[in-house]
Amino acid sequence: MTEQIFSYQRLFDFTKSILQKIGCPENDASIATKVLLSADLRGIDSHGVARLAGYVRLWEVKRVNTKPEIKILHESPSTAVVDGDSGLGLVVAPRAMQVAVDKAKNAGTGWVSVQNSNHFGIAAYHAMMALPYDMIGIALTNASALVAPTFSALVAPTFSVERLLGTNPICVAIPAGEEPPFVADMATTTAANGKLEILQRKDGVAPLGWVQNKDGAPSTDPHELKAGGALLPLGGDREHGSHKGYALGAIVDIFSAVLSGANYGPWVPPFPAYVPLPDEQPGKGIGHFFGAMRRRVSAWR
Repeated sequence: MTEQIFSYQRLFDFTKSILQKIGCPENDASIATKVLLSADLRGIDSHGVARLAGYVRLWEVKRVNTKPEIKILHESPSTAVVDGDSGLGLVVAPRAMQVAVDKAKNAGTGWVSVQNSNHFGIAAYHAMMALPYDMIGIALTNASALVAPTFSALVAPTFSVERLLGTNPICVAIPAGEEPPFVADMATTTAANGKLEILQRKDGVAPLGWVQNKDGAPSTDPHELKAGGALLPLGGDREHGSHKGYALGAIVDIFSAVLSGANYGPWVPPFPAYVPLPDEQPGKGIGHFFGAMRRRVSAWR
């Protein structure tokens, strides 16, 4: 197969046109396209344009509202709870992060939890929205699975065989004056599911500490998730601190979903449109959590 190279503008126009065709207003389509392409530009191809078809399929089964009425349910000078109205996370998340930034301008910090959203692309895009304001940005989300036969959770807590969490990423972006900003964007698992997909395509072997089989035994088979196995929390096993990775993933779930009223744990809506939603859900959609912190108290006074 011959490799083809496309310019940023061509990809932007193509992606935006697809999003408009499924009903996104032009401004929302532009924002969502920027979020998707930012992943490709940062070398995270698993969350870029390759995901576009997945969002379209979610719209086809009526799990994505392309004309959401995003609203603030509760707020204080420095906090807010936002309802995404089942909108694309690519649109809901930037809107919510801007609320956090605006609150930080006035109160010093802004903290926003989000319910009723969908997959929001890479966390770095949203956290980095704070950088132009000389602010620290934080973005968390509980995650749905890319591949799951019946439910969305992919990660088994330490000592468990049952899958209860997603890969639940954390991103922190910190301005550094004239130097490049510090940006840490990571899953709370030893490896993200996308790494396993790459190994599957290459017929490769997973390092120990990435996955376990359905009985909880360590495995190097990158296909384990399809057979009922699980991803492991950051650390891989108890001796290497996997209980800390499990705690980080749980914290992301609590901040993103329990605080906002979104779904958590195994009830997080799955990304593949063909995977049915659970019969009963404790919350609404996927949850996010955003923070913005002024780096200098006097910056906005």
